[in-house]
Amino acid sequence: MTWLRHSLPVRVFIYETLEGSPSQLRHKRQRTQTCRSSFHPFNFRMAQNHPVVSHCMTITLILMSTLVCQSKLLNDPLYRELLSLPIASDLHIDPESIAEASVDFGLIVREIPAVVLRPSHPEDIAVLVAFANSKSSIPFTISARGCGHSVRGQAMARDGVVVDMTSLGNKTAVSWSQSLGHYADVGGQQLWINVLEETLKHGVTPVSWTDYLYLTVGGTLSNAGISGETFRYGPQISNVYEMDVITGTGHFFSCSPHKNPELFYSVLGGLGQFGIITRARIALGQAPKRAMWVRMLYSDFSAFTTDQERLISLHGRDRDEALDYVEGQLFMRRNSDSWISFFSLSDRPRLMSLLTEHELLYCIEVAKFYDERTRSTVDKDLKTILKDLSHIPEFLFQKDVGYVDFLNRVRAEELTLRELGLWNVPHPWLNLFVPKSRIADFNTGVFKNIVLRKNITTGPVLIYPMNNDKWDDRMSAVIPDEDVFYTVGFLLSSGFKDWQEFDLQNKEVLLFCEDNGIKVKQYLPNYSSEREWMQHFGPKWRAFQESKARFDPKMLLSPGQRIFNQN
Repeated sequence: MTWLRHSLPVRVFIYETLEGSPSQLRHKRQRTQTCRSSFHPFNFRMAQNHPVVSHCMTITLILMSTLVCQSKLLNDPLYRELLSLPIASDLHIDPESIAEASVDFGLIVREIPAVVLRPSHPEDIAVLVAFANSKSSIPFTISARGCGHSVRGQAMARDGVVVDMTSLGNKTAVSWSQSLGHYADVGGQQLWINVLEETLKHGVTPVSWTDYLYLTVGGTLSNAGISGETFRYGPQISNVYEMDVITGTGHFFSCSPHKNPELFYSVLGGLGQFGIITRARIALGQAPKRAMWVRMLYSDFSAFTTDQERLISLHGRDRDEALDYVEGQLFMRRNSDSWISFFSLSDRPRLMSLLTEHELLYCIEVAKFYDERTRSTVDKDLKTILKDLSHIPEFLFQKDVGYVDFLNRVRAEELTLRELGLWNVPHPWLNLFVPKSRIADFNTGVFKNIVLRKNITTGPVLIYPMNNDKWDDRMSAVIPDEDVFYTVGFLLSSGFKDWQEFDLQNKEVLLFCEDNGIKVKQYLPNYSSEREWMQHFGPKWRAFQESKARFDPKMLLSPGQRIFNQN
């Protein structure tokens, strides 16, 4: 998977929310206007064709504005009040800290916090939350931030406190029990790549992943954590035995299906609304050594989905004849940078010729993991699994790669883009769960109409099915009410000047689904009104509200999601 290179002039956008009593609103408005006076939209023509300069200007603008803010923040009543706490030495208002906490991977929304907390221990977070809940004379919100890989400001807290979870360091402990087998206790701030590296030392590994490993455990568990392994092992939230959580009242709780179950199930997929995850106990399995990685091309969408659904029907966790990974992509000329590198130079001309003939191609991507025990049978097993599929016969491509190399496949692309100065560009992403019964209509109306007509899609477009029975309905995450549903991810990259055009395409896709009665669910959802959130959660909305009232009654946590802290 690759994010497309793209760079255009810098443009800064600020979204503002004001909450509280009239006097508090006046105070916050004055502070917000003062601190944002240098943050109004800019457009630097000189950076138009130079991505490195463009990115540097973005950082410079943020630093300049935060320098103006810093002198104000030193006398800010909230900051001065927080200095009375035992965590005073971990509070930061320097320009670099504020700038980093004001932006995320999406580079679309910017929200300036008052303070950044870099905790030394989880107890430091509890001190902050408890103070906000019961003792502070100035209302403020709190957002836990891992790597900031959200795209719509979900990890931000305007005029509040952003907790930099990464300051807690690496904490992974691998254990075994008679009832659970191997498991790992990991900090919520841990990157999945670090979890992988530590568990491999013990010959074990998590079984459910995301496509990108430089995300935090707490971040993915607050959403779901999905990838090509989900059809077989379930999302990452289905592979958690236990958690430690700091709720919105500042209290520590250990929770599991048997201990504080309401908190446990609320937090998993709960978008950070009920607590901050400081530890998770993750299911592990035996670690394979290598992966047989295969891509097959289709010009017929019906054949493509029929074969995908057939492949995920073999989904027993312990079945040797099952695949370990199934995904799919939409191939088109406009997004060829996101998929062409997989194929050899000699294969690329005929691939592009086929694409010219059909305009759109569909690719099934699968992997079969193996180790020393199964090395001699993996080719035979894979051949058996893939026989009788309806892909274009001469367009099947296979690689034999290391297990870690396969899981960490996106990292190489990221490093290339970083070297070119093209990683830090706007990412107007849209991720949907589409019911199996309407996926053909989605193909006709979205891929063959909207996407081709607009011809702006850059970056990967993922499309692959999942099994409903691998999800636990007690969790906060929501999915379509069908046995099989599809993930469709528009993982788009744009320039600073034209991300709105991509956003308009996303809105057109959503409008098409609404007008045609396709009951999609957003993954990594982004809504601006209570009505939209109610529709998103559906029958789960009442329970979601009740959990918020119980675990975060003052609505302190994760204001950037805009569920209970709306504009």
